[in-house]
Amino acid sequence: MKLGARIFKTGLAIIVSLYFAIWVGLEPPMFAALAAAFAIQPSIYRTFQTILEQVQANVIGAVLGVIFVMTFGHEPFVVGLVVILAIAIILKVKLEPTTIPLAIVTIIIVMESPADNFIEFATGRFMLIIIGVFAAFLVNLLFIPPRYETKLYHKMLKATEDIIQWTMLFLRKDADPRMLKRDISRLDEQMVKLDNLYLLYKEERNYFLKNKYGKARKIVLFRQMLITTKKSFIVLKNLERRSEELHQLPCEVQKEIEMQLNRLTQYHDRILLRYVGKVQSLPADETVQEINDGKAALTDLYINLYDDPDTVRTQWLHILPAVSQIVEYQEQLEHLDHLVDSFFSYHKKENKVTVQEQEEE
Repeated sequence: MKLGARIFKTGLAIIVSLYFAIWVGLEPPMFAALAAAFAIQPSIYRTFQTILEQVQANVIGAVLGVIFVMTFGHEPFVVGLVVILAIAIILKVKLEPTTIPLAIVTIIIVMESPADNFIEFATGRFMLIIIGVFAAFLVNLLFIPPRYETKLYHKMLKATEDIIQWTMLFLRKDADPRMLKRDISRLDEQMVKLDNLYLLYKEERNYFLKNKYGKARKIVLFRQMLITTKKSFIVLKNLERRSEELHQLPCEVQKEIEMQLNRLTQYHDRILLRYVGKVQSLPADETVQEINDGKAALTDLYINLYDDPDTVRTQWLHILPAVSQIVEYQEQLEHLDHLVDSFFSYHKKENKVTVQEQEEE
């Protein structure tokens, strides 16, 4: 089992909050630890983004809790009513929904304070919550910064390799249809995870001006990497969806599709490896020319197939989107290759690749 950085940071935030609560003499310190566990965030940027909203949401919960306890008492239905009201207010003022669980914890802790010296106990417990929030903020800011560039690159590379493998198996008629459908569903989920990871990477801010423009260029580059990976996945899904019709095409058309996709997938793999320095040079002019000739041959062959008397027009039109996606895949690859080439050709001092070797699972 692999323990991620967020797990360690959660534990560290709990330790810090407990020690600080004990040091300032607030009881019970477990409330600070509870708040710290809820408040930990996946990125430094989100830590900055949510700290103020977490404090605001907790103030809303604490104020409502105090008012309702002093007015209606500690009855369970009163606690439930305050929780509903607090959630409604938080959503109304457009605070992050992620602040709601901690606000609910604050309400329950405050409203369950003893009736004697209620204000004093409620204030103390609210301060414990704030200690937990700030402990999580400091730990997230100072310890084990996330390496989203490394995570994004390796997860994108793995997804691309899976897509390429299935594409080649399909074209050679070696793919198991049930396993392919199952893996396409898994890859659909993986694309969503890649989108979320890219957003986390994009959100990370550079606090030094010299790194600002280099990071901006990498964001553009990774966005195109993601677009290209998604396009390769769209090609695979189009092929799988039209498998029966594709396998009924003339042999020369099937062979041309297989050859062109073999060229494009090798081109794709080469570009990704070049980004991390495993491939140093640009593809040879002969390789680029071969890919362009393959596109021309495939499109000419497929267009001529339309006038073939043996061709079923509805079948031809049904396969056309798959062929057009292959052409678009090449266009996205060419754009990605241009971006990678520009990244390593200009502003060399600013453009630094920080992808590290993937850790063993």
